[in-house]
Parts: sequence; structure tokens; C-alpha cells
Amino acid sequence: MRQTWRWFGPVDRVSVRDARQAGAEGLVSALHHIPTGEVWTVEEIRKRQDEALAGGLTWELVESIPISEAVKTGGAEASRHIANWRKSLENLAACGIKTICYNFMPVLDWTRTELRWETESGARAMRFDLVDFAAFDLFILKRTGAASDYPQPIVEAAERRAAELDDKARAALAANVSAGLPGSAETYTLDDLRRHIAAYADSDASIMRRRLIDFLGEVVPTAEQLDMRLCCHPDDPPWPLLGLPRVMSTEADYRTVLEAVDSPASGVTLCTGSLGARADNDLPGMAERLGPRIHFVHLRNVRREADTVPCTFFEDEHLEGGTDMVAVVAALLNEEKRRKSEGRADWQIPMRPDHGQDILDDVNRHAQPGYPAIGRLKGLAELRGVMRALQHPRHGLEGG
Repeated sequence: MRQTWRWFGPVDRVSVRDARQAGAEGLVSALHHIPTGEVWTVEEIRKRQDEALAGGLTWELVESIPISEAVKTGGAEASRHIANWRKSLENLAACGIKTICYNFMPVLDWTRTELRWETESGARAMRFDLVDFAAFDLFILKRTGAASDYPQPIVEAAERRAAELDDKARAALAANVSAGLPGSAETYTLDDLRRHIAAYADSDASIMRRRLIDFLGEVVPTAEQLDMRLCCHPDDPPWPLLGLPRVMSTEADYRTVLEAVDSPASGVTLCTGSLGARADNDLPGMAERLGPRIHFVHLRNVRREADTVPCTFFEDEHLEGGTDMVAVVAALLNEEKRRKSEGRADWQIPMRPDHGQDILDDVNRHAQPGYPAIGRLKGLAELRGVMRALQHPRHGLEGG
């Protein structure tokens, strides 16, 4: 697999040279400063490419071109935003970038209640605490009808938790939940969040899924013409939040969308952390069964505190947690070997060590939550070791 590294541009406190020293072969980046729905120009794309090259690596993959709320809700600006998304694809292809990760989560992207929770070892990790999230939803956001979305014991625990929070703790929890996409210029106040949620009042999972399929029906032909690969990131966490439907949480969700828009240009970002928050997601099996349509891989691990959906979980070390990472990597290497035997030009699958715990000097660098230098270096080194071992001739995966 091609070993890549997420970089948030010049504002990132982890530099391109840091990524190169960690062993990364290429960069994953995005133009977060461009407002959602607007065109990524060739000038801005080449500027970011030059910034990457100055550090010794190339920008190889996009994560992500945001899809606007207008597209997800069928709003008035949807057609213009889709046209701009297609134009951004054309401009990226003109600059030599051919793989685009995106997601279709409404309002918020990844969601956590703690961004630097202290683990047993003293490392800091991102954490989703179900009781804390319910406390936010019920007693800080005060969303209408929220109580019906949680079991009664969670509602009661959330009420007790909310009573323990002072004003500072309430503000911190609200900021964590609404942090959104790392690197994004967008943030939400509570009123913003309520307004965005209200826009989905008439949307359920079937409507959201249809809008995603309709969106792909418009952009995939452009990707096909440009020989590009689009790959959808799963919901994070993989269940409905704040009463909002989520439609890319399970293997069945992916199969529905992949079959509806059946093109090699439309595929999967296999994120073992996001999908691994559900005990009913078989990650090694998904890597094998969805393999031909996997265009990008995020390798990370989470540890669930229960096997219910939803549940509390935190970002564990890459080879720990609930996912058998060795089995996942083996399935992906086998997929690469199969592709190579078929003569596929895209036989090599790009991966990146997703997230990481703040360890050692990471705690003083204050990088993007989940994207430390040393924690990701450790994760990439461990994953590289697994790949090297599995590709050894004695293990039968040589040439993958």
C-alpha cells in the first residue's frame, strides 16, 4: 500500500518534513480555506502543490472537497454547488490529482465529546462518550424530541452529568461536539447548529440516500471522463446523531450506493476507525468483499466500551482496539495482489495512519486533534511493520 499522510497545509503544526521523516511517501490535503460550494481554482491547487513540494513530498490525494448542506438538503444552491464540485474535479485532474475522498454526513463530520482525553498510559486521545453527548443534546442544545433518541438509563445518566457541569465545562463540551472537520474554517454556535438541524426536518435516511445517489449520478460521469476515483468516507461515528440521518455506516449502506452508481469511478474510503465503532461491522470481511471498489484506506483503531449501537469509544493505538488490524491489512494486500494480476493501473491502494494519540512531545505541539506528529509516526511504523511481515516470502503475499 502507498503510505500517505494527512497535511492541513501551511497552518498545520506538523510539517511536510515531519511527515517525510515519519516515512510518508505522499500527502493527503485539501483547500480548507475555500468556502464550501465554491470552485477550487487551478491557481490555488498549484499553490498547495508547491507548498507540499517545498517540504519534499507531493500532494497525491484530496481529503476532502466538502459537499454543501444545500446539496444534502436539496436546497436552492444545490445545482450551482454541484456544478462547482465538478469544475473542481476538472481543475484537480488538470493538476494531476486523481483520487478524491468525500463524505455525506449532515451538518457535522466526525463528532467527539473529548479531543484530548487521557488514557491509562497518559497519552491523549479523542473520545466519544455517549452520556456526555446525550447531556449536550438534551440539556445544552436542548433539541426538541431528543429524549426519544436515547434509552431511558442514558437520559437519566445524562441529566446527572449535565448537573455536574459548570459553565466552562458546558462550553468546552459544546465546542468539542461542534468542532467539525479538522482544518476547516467553519465552526458552529448553538444557534447555527439548531438552524442547520432544522433544515433536515423533512429528511429521513431514504431521502438522504437518494440525494447522495443523485449527487453521484451527476459527478461520477465527470470523474469517469477524467479517469478519477471518488471514494466515500463512512459516517463517524456510524449512527444517527442529533436526530439527523446517516447513510454510510455499514457494509449494506455501501453496497446500496455502489450498486446504484455502478462505476469504477465511484468507490469506498475504508476507514477502520469510523466503521469499527460498530461491533456489527466486520472490517476484515469488508476489506475483502468491497476490495475492488476501495480507492483509499484510513487505518486506525477504536476501543468500544460496549457492543451496543450507539456506544462510548475512544481512539486506541493502531494495533489495539476492537479491529483485527493484521487481518485487515492482509485482506488489503491480497486485494492489491489480485489487482496487479489483472493488470489494473490502480493496483496500489493509498493508505494513511488515521488519527493517533498525543504522546511524548505531541502534548506541547498542540496540533490538530487526532493528528499529532509522534503518535501518527508510531502508528505508521507499526502498520508498516505489519505490511513488511505479511509481504515476506514465507507468508505468501510477496509481490502484493
